[in-house]
Amino acid sequence: MSDNVTKTNEVQKTAGIMPKKLIQFKNIVKKFDGQLVLKGINLDIYENEFVTLLGPSGCGKTTLLRILGGFLEPDEGEVIFDGENIANLPPYKRDLNTVFQKYALFPHMNVFDNVAFGLKIKKEPKDIIYQKVTRMLKLVGLEDFGKRGVHEMSGGQQQRVAIARALVNEPKVLLLDEPLGALDAKLRKGMQRELKKIQKEVGITFIFVTHDQEEALTMSDKIVIMKDGNIQQIGSPTDIYNEPVNRYVANFIGESNIVDGIMIKDHKVMFEDRQFDCVDAGFGTNEKVDVVIRPEDLDIVPVKEGKLRGIVRSTLFKGVHYETVVETKAGTSITVEMVVSEDKPVVNEAAGEMMSANDFYVDADDVSEMIEHPENADAFIIDRADAQAWDPTSDERISITKLDYELSLKNGRYPVTFHTAAGTTVTADMIVQEANRFVAEEHGEEIYAVNFFKKADEIAESIALETDLKIWANAQAYDLEDGNPVEIVSVEYDFDPANVAPGSYPVTFKTRGYEYRVDTTKETEVGAVVGLTFDPEDLHIMEKSQIG
Repeated sequence: MSDNVTKTNEVQKTAGIMPKKLIQFKNIVKKFDGQLVLKGINLDIYENEFVTLLGPSGCGKTTLLRILGGFLEPDEGEVIFDGENIANLPPYKRDLNTVFQKYALFPHMNVFDNVAFGLKIKKEPKDIIYQKVTRMLKLVGLEDFGKRGVHEMSGGQQQRVAIARALVNEPKVLLLDEPLGALDAKLRKGMQRELKKIQKEVGITFIFVTHDQEEALTMSDKIVIMKDGNIQQIGSPTDIYNEPVNRYVANFIGESNIVDGIMIKDHKVMFEDRQFDCVDAGFGTNEKVDVVIRPEDLDIVPVKEGKLRGIVRSTLFKGVHYETVVETKAGTSITVEMVVSEDKPVVNEAAGEMMSANDFYVDADDVSEMIEHPENADAFIIDRADAQAWDPTSDERISITKLDYELSLKNGRYPVTFHTAAGTTVTADMIVQEANRFVAEEHGEEIYAVNFFKKADEIAESIALETDLKIWANAQAYDLEDGNPVEIVSVEYDFDPANVAPGSYPVTFKTRGYEYRVDTTKETEVGAVVGLTFDPEDLHIMEKSQIG
């Protein structure tokens, strides 16, 4: 919160006077084409606050702003402004003004006349107009630019003109819809400081919409973080940065290291199989939690001085610091063989058809599933073998109408013959073998994948090869305790997809290990074994249930 507002609110609270509640959103619901954009928003905004609605595109922040401005009507709920329900009040009767990303200045008017436009519409006396416009131009640092055409102004200057035009009408609230979006990085930073200074000086409520986290942290008294039409967290920049309520907020506001942990008891948390002191309390005994550690709160030290031990995997100079990635635990991995076979489809010239199928691997569980559910077996085999029939002149697919095969739980090779209605056939082997699984008890994970066959052209034509390799190998990973899926984040291979020759190639699938981003002023050599250390107050504990 800004110093002025904080001090004012503290004095008011000490005197038993709470800041005045200026705006209330009560259960605001909005739909577009049947899709919920706002899902029951409840939010209070007080006098003299600089409030930022922060979130990615499509989260509903601009929709909420436009409802307050009167440009949209809510489907449900109330908008209370200074004690009055304004849901049905037109925009021009609301005591607020809006500054948009596109400033909508009048190109045929000079700066003075642009700022004075609203006052002239209200038929204010000329001397009053002159006094108010002059004051506003001085406030935004444009007192010497009144006679200049707006087309002669820079982007930052045009934005100041738009702000002055909005403020000259003396609204109780100024709405700003991503007004800095069109400016370059240097101008944006300058205007962030200017906007905060202007807000302090005029002493009114600013409601600012942005997707830029730095803007929100720099300028706001209060940040409202939104996602998918819901509010995730409301708080001061310090509170939200230091005490995020869920993974979404922690990842959205700044960089975060988030690891799985267990709250042993108040002020004691365990992660990476070690117990650490923390400042958090109020969780259940042995409750599963997420532990957040900001990169700037970690220090790289000699191994013997560290609370964790790891290997430096990368280091990147960011201008004022080095972003160093330290891996403390490798992910769970499994390697399978991809057999690239010659592409020799069967040709049936009389029927005008071509047909192909790959040998494929299954395990006993797959065979048991097919035996129990024979109605699904043909589709499963066609998919695993990537069996296809097509018209070579048009490349149109032709249905496979019949399969001949026998199912056995014994390891071995079993032929499968695929038929089209026109009599084209191709035979491939179904290879039954032991399940290719790896259980990492220490990490609480199981990973599974199968060897597979592919044609070179299928590999070359893949537009998302890592995803396709996961699908072809049926690669999956699970949490041993609750059976929930674990993401496979890495796919490693050593062939050139565009020029892969027939042969056998290893493909490795890996789950996420524990990696920590560390911000330091000193470069650390890649491959170095280091220690990581932190203080109890650097650990921020979040409930697992609040996943955002």
